[in-house]
Amino acid sequence: MRIARDLPTLRHALDDLGPVALVPTMGALHPGHLSLLAAARREVGEAGTLVASIFVNPLQFGPGEDFSRYPRQEEADLDRLREAGCDLAWLPGVEAMYPPDRATTIQVEGPAEGWEGAARPGHFRGVATVCAKLFLQTGARVAAFGEKDWQQLQVIRRMVRDLDLPVRILPCPTLREADGLAMSSRNRYLDPEARSRAAALPGAMRAAIEAMARGTSPAAALATARAGLAAAGLALDYLALVEPESLCEVEAPPGRLIAAARLGAVRLLDNMPA
Repeated sequence: MRIARDLPTLRHALDDLGPVALVPTMGALHPGHLSLLAAARREVGEAGTLVASIFVNPLQFGPGEDFSRYPRQEEADLDRLREAGCDLAWLPGVEAMYPPDRATTIQVEGPAEGWEGAARPGHFRGVATVCAKLFLQTGARVAAFGEKDWQQLQVIRRMVRDLDLPVRILPCPTLREADGLAMSSRNRYLDPEARSRAAALPGAMRAAIEAMARGTSPAAALATARAGLAAAGLALDYLALVEPESLCEVEAPPGRLIAAARLGAVRLLDNMPA
């Protein structure tokens, strides 16, 4: 596996390699990331090039968020990438991504508005900007993203469509722990007691979806879920049934049930089809 840390090295490496499938990450890799790598490899085959980026993107963190303490484990991540058959690891520094004289960011509206966009102002501007740069830097034909960050996935899809970027976005199913909790690099922040309570989020969401399928009104099903989450000690930022692409709220299924809840200092995201 080749490793590039600056743009000249990256471009030289790509000159010798085939069509690129990209998996953008912020590191702290877990089995969910490995599933993205496997899906991306299937898209380009052994003749193609599997590229993973590791970059903790300061532009998508707001004041008081966890940029400084976001888990960083470069050597362990590189070992995992090698084991997964990655051809090239792109590990840029902050100045390689954002030179001091930069003057351009990308602002997506539509699916970026509301929910995470409201809870974390500027977050999706940072996500869109870094993803556009990664697509252009690597010349990726396909880029794999997990469905766990559902709103992010829709933002990236809209940006690619609106800007006619020559990359296909490959959505990949959320991987879950045995108790249903969506895999996330931030789960390692949870102490054992909080970790045991975190599974209440997917449990309440599944129960709400099942209740709606039996004919319970969405308003009643979601009210029951909110009460259960509060009783479990989760502070809910939102729990909403939305149209899957626009993220606009809908009054009845079909749709996507999206949620964000805080458990101490940890913020949990999840979503499910409803």
